[in-house]
Amino acid sequence: MTDISAAAGDGAGPSPWWRSAVFYQVYPRSFADSGGDGVGDLGGLRDRLGYLELLGVDALWICPVMRSPMADGGYDVSDPRDIDPLFGGLDALDAIIAEAHDRDMRVTMDLVPNHTSDQHPWFRAALVAAPGSPERARYFFRDGRGRDGAVPPNNWPSIFGGPAWTRVIEPDGRPGQWYLHIFAAEQPDLNWENPEVAADFEQTLRFWLDRGVDGFRIDVAHGMAKPPGLPDMERVDTRMLHLEDDDPRFNNPGAHDIHRRIRKVMDEYPHAVAIGEVWVDDNTRFGEYLRPDELHLAFNFRLAQTPFRPDRIRAAVDNSLRAVAGVGATPTWTLSNHDIEREVTRYGGGPVGQARARAMILLELALPGSVFVYNGAELGLANVDDLPESALQDPTWERSGHTERGRDGCRVPLPWEGESPPFGFTSGVPWLPMPPEWAALTVEAQLERMDSMLSLYRMAIELRAVRPEFSGFELEWYASPPGCLAFRRNGGLLCVLNATDAPIMLPAGEVLLASAAINGRRELPANSTAWLVWKGLSRHGRTSPYRS
Repeated sequence: MTDISAAAGDGAGPSPWWRSAVFYQVYPRSFADSGGDGVGDLGGLRDRLGYLELLGVDALWICPVMRSPMADGGYDVSDPRDIDPLFGGLDALDAIIAEAHDRDMRVTMDLVPNHTSDQHPWFRAALVAAPGSPERARYFFRDGRGRDGAVPPNNWPSIFGGPAWTRVIEPDGRPGQWYLHIFAAEQPDLNWENPEVAADFEQTLRFWLDRGVDGFRIDVAHGMAKPPGLPDMERVDTRMLHLEDDDPRFNNPGAHDIHRRIRKVMDEYPHAVAIGEVWVDDNTRFGEYLRPDELHLAFNFRLAQTPFRPDRIRAAVDNSLRAVAGVGATPTWTLSNHDIEREVTRYGGGPVGQARARAMILLELALPGSVFVYNGAELGLANVDDLPESALQDPTWERSGHTERGRDGCRVPLPWEGESPPFGFTSGVPWLPMPPEWAALTVEAQLERMDSMLSLYRMAIELRAVRPEFSGFELEWYASPPGCLAFRRNGGLLCVLNATDAPIMLPAGEVLLASAAINGRRELPANSTAWLVWKGLSRHGRTSPYRS
C-alpha cells in the first residue's frame, strides 16, 4: 500500500485547497481571442470563464501574459509587473481575478525568474555598461576563451539549439564579452547570487499576490542556480528539450536557497501556492524541492512521458508517489502541456489515441493529489504536425536551423463553434492555422453529445469533487487480468484500466463512470477505464476484486 496521508494534512485541520485541485492550464495565445487580431487574450479568457466553470475546474494556471517582445511566446519577459497590451493590460487581469473568484475558481499565473527578455531595462543597461559593472553583474557576462576571446566561455548548448552564449558588441564598437542564455538568445539568464535579482523577484511576488492572484507556476524552478565557475559539460547532448540529472545547467544546490527565500514571501499569503517546473528524474533530488520550506507543489512529468502500457503506467504512478512521500508532499499529475506532444497523438492518434486518452484521464483523476489539464485536452485535440513551415513560430525552429519543428503542433488555437476555421476562436486569422477536421471537436459540438470527450471530463471532474470514494491519500494495487491495472483509494473507489485489445469482465460493484460504454455483461472494452464503488476489504488479508 502506498500511503501519502501525511501529505494530506490528516489530523492537522482542513487541507489546503490546492492538494486535490484540478488546475486548467490556459495558453492565452491559443485559448480565445476577443480583439480580432488572431491572438488569444485575457478578454477572450474572461468571455469563456463560464465554460471553465461548467467544466468544473478548481483553478486556472495562466501562461505568461506579462510585457514581452514575444520571442518565446511570452517566456521572455521585459516587465514582470505589467500585462502586455497584446493580452489586454492590467485591467483585463484584474477583471479575470475578480470574476473567477466570484465563480469559485482560483487564479495562478506563470512567473519566469530564470531569465529576462533582452529588452528588459536591466539587460539594455548591461549592454551599454562596462565589463565588471553592477549592471552586468545581474546577468552572466563573461570574457570569451581563445584568441581575442572569440570562443564562448564554456561548451554549454542552448535548450533551443546552438551555443548558450552570445557575444555582444561593446559600446566602443568592438566584439566583447559573452552573455549566458540557457534558452533563446533573447532570454539572458539572471544571476541569482546578485541580491538585486532576489529582491526584485520578491517585489514581483508581492505585486501579484496583493492583486489577488492565488499562486504561481514558477518556470524553470530547477535552473535558477548555476554551478560555481560555470564548468564545461562532460558530455554535450544537443537534443532539443532533453535534460538529464547530471546536466550542470540545472538542479544545482543553490536552487534550494532561492526557493526558501521565495517560500518566506509566499508564507505571508497563506492561501497561495507555489508550483515549480522541476525536470529532475532522481526521486530524492526531486523531493528536495518540496521540503516544507520550499515549493508547495512540483510538476511530475512521468505520466506525460509514459506509453500506454500497464506496467509502465504503474511504475510511473509508484515512482511519482515515492518522489513526494519522503517529504510529506502532494503528488501532481499531468498528461500534457504547452511543451509536450498531446496525449491523443502520443497514444497512437485516431480512434485508438482518442480511446486511450479517455482511459488515461479517468486513471489520472482517480489518483490522489493535484491534476493539471492542458487546454484542449478536454476536447480530445491531437497535435497538428503538418503545419506549414511558414507558420512555425517556436524559437526551436530557427535555432535548430530548421531541423526541429518545435512545439507549435500542441499550441494550435482551440475550436469553439461552427463548421470551419477559425471555429469562433477569433474574428480574424488565427496565429497558427486550425485544421478543418476539428469541426467535430468544437466545444459547441461536444456539449451536445453525452459520449464526447468534453462530457467525459465534465462528469469525471464533478464526481471527483463530490463523491466520498475519492477521499483519503492511500492507494492500493490489486491483482488484475494480464494487460490491465486495478487500484483502490481508501475512500472506496476502485479504478480498473483495460489496456488490452479485448474486453474484460468488471468485478462486482456500482459503476460510477467509464471511458467507454459497458454492455449488459459488464464488459469493459479495450483501451478503457472504469470507476467502481467497491466495498471489498484490503489485501491485508481478505479479498481482491480480481482473483490472482
